[in-house]
Amino acid sequence: MASNTSEINASAVDKDDLKIPLIDFGPFFTGTPSDKHAVALAITDAFKTSGFVYLKAHGIPPSVVSGVFASSARFFARPQSEKDSLGWTTPQSNRGYVAIGREKLMTVDETNGADTLRASAPDIKETMELGREGVEGLPNRWPDHLDDEGKDFKETMQSFFEMGKTLHKHIMQAIALGMNLPEHFFDESVNIGDNNLRLLHYPPVSKEVFKNNPNQVRAGEHSDYGSITLLFQDKHGGLQVRSPKGTFVDATPIADTIVVNAGDLLARWSNDTIKSTRHRVIQPPAPEGSENDDSDYPARYSIAYFCQPNNDQLIEALPGTFGEEVQVDKKYSAITSGDYLVQRLTATY
Repeated sequence: MASNTSEINASAVDKDDLKIPLIDFGPFFTGTPSDKHAVALAITDAFKTSGFVYLKAHGIPPSVVSGVFASSARFFARPQSEKDSLGWTTPQSNRGYVAIGREKLMTVDETNGADTLRASAPDIKETMELGREGVEGLPNRWPDHLDDEGKDFKETMQSFFEMGKTLHKHIMQAIALGMNLPEHFFDESVNIGDNNLRLLHYPPVSKEVFKNNPNQVRAGEHSDYGSITLLFQDKHGGLQVRSPKGTFVDATPIADTIVVNAGDLLARWSNDTIKSTRHRVIQPPAPEGSENDDSDYPARYSIAYFCQPNNDQLIEALPGTFGEEVQVDKKYSAITSGDYLVQRLTATY
């Protein structure tokens, strides 16, 4: 059984001073208290440096993930009219189908020029946004009324949503231990499940699109908004993370792992001791030997489970991250999780 951080994590990415570890989460569930604490420290240390980790043995079976990817692909293969009938409505709801070009991901300091960015280099992706069930006036836009596949889609995604909620809680427990807080410090701050399950489809794109527009990407540079994000990638790749040197480094897919990154609200909560690192999605690397052919870049699918503190949770600097002992002041004014999310979504749609 693992007993120190060197035995439970390896390097998944190490380039341009960006180090992203591959961490075995299994000992957090089954190990000794020492093992559990070592995992917690490894995750928290990674969030303090790169803001990213790869997580294996995370508790969600590969067969479940494969089933979700298959169901997602069948959804995006539906006629455009069916998808449009389930369209996204408001930032307050953040539920429903988002057509190609509607959302433009960007950094906070770019939001004043959102319309210009959207027109010059729209994000080449379509998404389906799913939230917590049972929120009055904010229903999910399910396709269950369309056919049996729509019913299966709803059942699959509802089950997966709950798995993501459980994993969010466990990772937040690890972060609590890693920050010298009680293990269950965050439990009541994330127990409602005000999260967002985002299914993404990046359609095939002609290489000419990227040759003719050097600013074109599949999803623009941005940081995530919430506490953490659980990202499930397909084999094609395209995710890049901004390094301390300002370069973008490939976060290459690793089978049966989740890429987990810290979001803006966790950075605020930690008074910036944890980093919310910018990232983007570009065209995937060309297969070896095909660099000079004119074929399209292939489709890419991914699943992002955006974890949010409860909407009414007040986000302010955590104990131990400010004050005379650490000689750091509070960097941010307090804001509720829900209000912050609406502000960010309003700017990107």
